[in-house]
Amino acid sequence: MRKSHIDVTALEDTRKRTVALESEAGTPMHDRHGRTIDYLRISITDRCNLRCVYCMPTKSARPSSFKDCLNFEEISEVVRIAARLGTRRVRITGGEPLVRKDLHVLVESLSRIPGIEDISLTTNGILLAKHARRLAASGLKRVNVSLDSLKPDRFREITRGGNIRSVFRGISEAENAGLLPVKINMIPMRGVNDDEIEDFATLTMFTPHHVRFIELMPVGPLLHSVDKMFVPTVETKKRVSSLAQFTPVEVNKSGPALYYRFANAPGCLGFISPVSQHFCASCNRLRLTCDGKIKPCLFSGKEVDVRSALRSGAPDTEIERLLKLAVEIKPERHLMHSEACTDRPKSMAGIGG
Repeated sequence: MRKSHIDVTALEDTRKRTVALESEAGTPMHDRHGRTIDYLRISITDRCNLRCVYCMPTKSARPSSFKDCLNFEEISEVVRIAARLGTRRVRITGGEPLVRKDLHVLVESLSRIPGIEDISLTTNGILLAKHARRLAASGLKRVNVSLDSLKPDRFREITRGGNIRSVFRGISEAENAGLLPVKINMIPMRGVNDDEIEDFATLTMFTPHHVRFIELMPVGPLLHSVDKMFVPTVETKKRVSSLAQFTPVEVNKSGPALYYRFANAPGCLGFISPVSQHFCASCNRLRLTCDGKIKPCLFSGKEVDVRSALRSGAPDTEIERLLKLAVEIKPERHLMHSEACTDRPKSMAGIGG
């Protein structure tokens, strides 16, 4: 685990500049296709303490060095300027973000930026029990936990060594800390864990969790196996409906999930269909990679380098220009279905999904 080398003075200087220069948040940006862009996903590391079969190869490339990754002050600076351009929501991702030391310091810094209304975190949950309360106290609002099996042995196999009890403890601590609702992300894979779809759906009948089923995307180590492992949302819904009738519900959200609920159930069901029913028309996000590139689309090779500008002492106006450029080149839709697509990410680590 690498050290974060946090400069607390620099963070405080950033906060003071924010207060002095920004009395109110800016108007959200719009891209060439009329979409409002107000959501930034930030990968803070490409390291992970698990090696899930669909995300990380058995032997991966050497992770980014600390000096190549944006430090917390640089991330805060990008978010400060993005907020002035209308960014309202931030999600911290990885890799596994909880392996980055002193994450609560970054969360606290982001929470002080005018205009930022929501800070959330995607995690595998292994380290969540240790950090949930301090993150909540620092300004984190919600957590998404990636969990692809409820069976200890199978979980260990999918994650190549993960301890599911640690994840369960993390979910419990997140609830106790008020990081609600806890969202559980499950990727059904045929022949791997699709026999647990009903078990995951049943969780919503007696817990307040939001269980979201996400289609397997053609990226990463399983790229050439996706066709035989892919479970479309229409099939997942059919499997879930065998348990009981469920109806659509309105959920305060900024993401692509469509939500449903069983009658009188405390939790919600969510379905995310990036492959079979793409949601590009409503995409409101940019992604900031751990090494300081802004990606306007997960499946686009186009990216904008902000790290070089930050480290050369560029003024705010230049960072604004780069953020606006990323919005300008955001494509109308992804091309993951196309055989000609050459921009498939080799790994989700470092991009943030």
